[in-house]
Amino acid sequence: MSGRTVRAAVVQAAPVAFDREASLEKVAHWTAEAAGQGAELVVFPEAFLSGYPKGSDFGAVVGSRSAEGREWFRRYHESGIDVPGPAVHLLGQIANEHRIHLVIGVIERAAGTLYCTVLFIDPDGALLATHRKVMPTAMERLIWGFGDGSTLPVLATQLGRIGAVICWENYMPQLRLAMYGQGIELYCAPTVDDRETWLPTMRHIALEGRCFVLSAAQFARRSDYPADYPVDVAPDTILIAGGSCIVDPLGQVLAGPARDGEAVLVADLELDQIVRGKFDLDVTGHYARPDIFRLMVNTNPQEPVSLWGGDAHDHVHAAPDDEPHG
Repeated sequence: MSGRTVRAAVVQAAPVAFDREASLEKVAHWTAEAAGQGAELVVFPEAFLSGYPKGSDFGAVVGSRSAEGREWFRRYHESGIDVPGPAVHLLGQIANEHRIHLVIGVIERAAGTLYCTVLFIDPDGALLATHRKVMPTAMERLIWGFGDGSTLPVLATQLGRIGAVICWENYMPQLRLAMYGQGIELYCAPTVDDRETWLPTMRHIALEGRCFVLSAAQFARRSDYPADYPVDVAPDTILIAGGSCIVDPLGQVLAGPARDGEAVLVADLELDQIVRGKFDLDVTGHYARPDIFRLMVNTNPQEPVSLWGGDAHDHVHAAPDDEPHG
């Protein structure tokens, strides 16, 4: 007896950068487009709420930061979202209206730090989990904090086992193996990487993990950013050129790569292909050698401040004798 087929969609589009409310309207629009084509799972790009600051240096050089750059960071922080919070509630309403699983890249605010985060929302509108990017790339490290191992979920859903790996995290072999070890089936790869090398990376991961890979990339022009954004090019200049794709467990491209603007890519995923693929390659099963190689993953939250004691909210106390010191 054949298994289930899941209809999945990746959205290739741009938010209205630095504008949370307008970007949420675009989420509603593109989700409706995808659901109208029968999608049960809809994947949005990295940093869709509320923008990827392509080309900005935030006024920083080694040893110096500018007042203008600090103000742009304030604006970027202001356009981020709280998790949980009103924007997450609205995303839940969008997912519930269309009865879809929603996977979307956001800029998450946590006090003074921003994180590049993926949210997983179910058809009832509930936030199932989050994933914070564990390794921001290059200049991203100036504006985003580092996630830890506590947000590396692979979620058992009615569609299959869903997880997400963000942009260049996909070049981290250990992180990929952590996903494979949790039995990922629907591997979501929100990104802004628009290079020609991205598609072979996605095909490699699909083959390596024997999973479906759904990569949603932004397609953004200068006109998608504020008028005073410090990138001085023509309004129709493409800043992020797309390349979204859907790949099956044997590396066959089912949809994309999209290069011609905003789009919704849809494919029917025959889940039995996963087991057919693992017949000759299961990298955390019969094709593993745990007697030689083993990966250890720390999934504990890494809190910078820990308070002990009944009145810990009022005073900082030394750790009790049965807690670690130093």
